[in-house]
Amino acid sequence: MREDGADDAAESAELRAVQAALRAEHAAVYGYGVVGGRIDEERRAEARTAHDAHRARRDLWQRLARDLGGAPQAAAAGYALPFPVADSAAAVRLAAELEERAAAVYGDLVRATEGERRTAAAEALREAAVRAVRWRGGSVAFPGLTERADQPSAPVAPQT
Repeated sequence: MREDGADDAAESAELRAVQAALRAEHAAVYGYGVVGGRIDEERRAEARTAHDAHRARRDLWQRLARDLGGAPQAAAAGYALPFPVADSAAAVRLAAELEERAAAVYGDLVRATEGERRTAAAEALREAAVRAVRWRGGSVAFPGLTERADQPSAPVAPQT
């Protein structure tokens, strides 16, 4: 137990969830770089806005990881995309996929946090779910809920 009565194991779980959110944001920032290079002009501003939002969330989770006593996860040099992105249609699909993956990770972060951190995680989940709907053109009943709550979601994998 820490001085404030919090359990160290809970703090560790929270830090792990923050690091997973940070990894997801690194992947989203990378992915939106690809989206921006392939998206049609009429949706380019939307992609730029999403890219900026993910950069801001990335910076937030980096600060929070430090606040929790951790060293923020660094971005990988590159990430494996879930499919080839050769045109605007594929770029739109990638943007939707990035948002859905971020929402899943944020669902895990909501479960691992409390107070203001949970509020920030829930807001991030909502934003990712809304962006996913805009990109996909449809929604899911419960965005961010993983199929199995005992296993955290994984962002796009770094290339090795």
